[in-house]
Formats: sequence, C-alpha cells, structure tokens
Amino acid sequence: MAGEPQAGCVFCKIASGDIPATVVRRTERTLTFRDISPQAPTHLLVIPRVHHSNAAELAAAEPLIAAELLTEAGEAARGEGLESYRLIFNTGAEAGQTVFHAHVHVLGGKPLTEGLV
Repeated sequence: MAGEPQAGCVFCKIASGDIPATVVRRTERTLTFRDISPQAPTHLLVIPRVHHSNAAELAAAEPLIAAELLTEAGEAARGEGLESYRLIFNTGAEAGQTVFHAHVHVLGGKPLTEGLV
C-alpha cells in the first residue's frame, strides 16, 4: 500500500535505520544521504520517509511532503556549499529509476552543462 513501508524497498530500510547510509540531513518526513555511486563530486539523495513509487505518485498523494522534498533538496545543496546544482527525479525504469521509492538526486560540485546525468 502506498505510503506504508515496503519490505523489499532499500530506501524504506534506509529510512528506518535497518540499512546504514551516510546521512546529511533528516527531518520528520525526509532523509538526505550520500549516493553510494556518485555521478558528481556532490551527489545526494533526498527521500520521503513514506513510501511512494515515484515523484508523481508522491505529489498526487502527499503534495506537502513532495514540496518538503524540494525544500530539503535546496537546503542540502546549500549545506554542501553548492551555489549551482541539478535536481533530478527519474520515473520508471526506462528513465533510469532503479529504486522505486520516490527520491530526488542533488548533483553539484562540477559544471553540469553537458548532457544528462
């Protein structure tokens, strides 16, 4: 069921503390941690603590948490000293989504003007 933790979801397990992560920020409804396969010098993931398969599903079901995800992405970027950064939501396997729990990538620390990451 959407919103409820999913037994096989790695991000649900990170959110609950069952799987370790390098946590950068945490709020009551979000968690920000470093990506284990960074695509830029700074590569963070911001996730909602509730489970929704993708950003569109999260926004439709819980718009306030979706907005908080974006706010936290900006705060995390500032906390890392980034003046410029890219936010990426992947939705679906063909778009590169590999963990089906809504999340936003925060990338920065180098010029990101060429191609998509």
